[in-house]
Amino acid sequence: MGELGERAAELDGGDSLALVRGEFDLAPGVVYLDGNSLGALPRRVAGRVAEVVGQQWGRRLIRSWSEGWWTAPERVGERVAPLVGAGPGQVVVADSTSVNLFKALVGAVRMAPGRSEIVVDAATFPTDGYVAESVAGLMNVELRAATADRLDDVLGERTAVVLLNQVDYRTGRLYDMASATETVHGAGARVVWDLCHSVGVLPIELDALGVDFAVGCTYKFLNGGPGAPAFIYVRKDLQGAFEQPLAGWGGHRDPFAMAPTYEPAAGIERARAGTPDILSLLALEAALEVWDGVDLAEVRAKGLALTGFFIECVDELVGDAVEVVTPRDGMRGHQVSLRHDDARALMAELIAREVIGDFRAPDIMRFGFAPLYNRYGDALSAARALADALATLKDAPARP
Repeated sequence: MGELGERAAELDGGDSLALVRGEFDLAPGVVYLDGNSLGALPRRVAGRVAEVVGQQWGRRLIRSWSEGWWTAPERVGERVAPLVGAGPGQVVVADSTSVNLFKALVGAVRMAPGRSEIVVDAATFPTDGYVAESVAGLMNVELRAATADRLDDVLGERTAVVLLNQVDYRTGRLYDMASATETVHGAGARVVWDLCHSVGVLPIELDALGVDFAVGCTYKFLNGGPGAPAFIYVRKDLQGAFEQPLAGWGGHRDPFAMAPTYEPAAGIERARAGTPDILSLLALEAALEVWDGVDLAEVRAKGLALTGFFIECVDELVGDAVEVVTPRDGMRGHQVSLRHDDARALMAELIAREVIGDFRAPDIMRFGFAPLYNRYGDALSAARALADALATLKDAPARP
């Protein structure tokens, strides 16, 4: 078994989250380390979706809208809220991350008359940058890029809103939400946090830190399924002034009155737009049940230990054949990114061996560790497979 194997077995034997692993339908023999792109399937989801399709849609039909469908975005939002440190009435699940980001940025600019600038994380996930550029053009404000830990260099009296990612999607680096939020507020601006790569693995305290807005997806570490709807957080005291730009009937004060003019709902409901995607939304609701009784502090502790053990395994089994670009200290999320000139071919070889991570151009391999279902043995298996894949690549005939 070797020293690393003995350590992996010992760590797995003492895992306080081991029982939660049984809540997931995991393919036998597959080492799945891509929960930072698409989470695994919770066992209870299939039965719930079948009930929604067969009974709520199949038998109750239109009556289901008044029997729980219409209020599902708020109800599911209340399940997400504790995972982001939010009190009641501040999170709603609807639309996609991109759509919710558009709502938040436009709403923030509208709250800042006289300010004419959006600042965006220079290393942001591409769609965030695209949406921010679109909002800047529509709102006739300037867009500026900044390094997340050097905001003082760019913020000023013109800054309306700052868009930041808590975890860098390429490197896995974790940014200090408390410090950055304080810096943004010190400049008199609003902050929007993208939590896509942190929700479900990190303890997040939106209320305690006074965050203005946050958005995030639910199909990664929250395991909501492909295309699951995203969430938006609007701090309670800002909701009355939040004028989101997609004034659809879902956010109306009285949506079924079919009034000719738009009046926004009083609370977080105003962040809704159109008709909710019921099948995906209720699949997500079932998926979120696995979090009942789970302590996020334990999740974070295991995630740091898992990623740390994987880095240790890579160091010992692979050495300097790859570069670990993820921070080795505690300032990382729950992914490890490795750099190699032939990263694409290496990841393809790993996937062929049923060790599943992902590739980001031009030279990054990402391995996402979901503490609810990943084991230390998975980390060791992935490092061993990587060492074998490197040997295979080295021995392969030269490309013509």
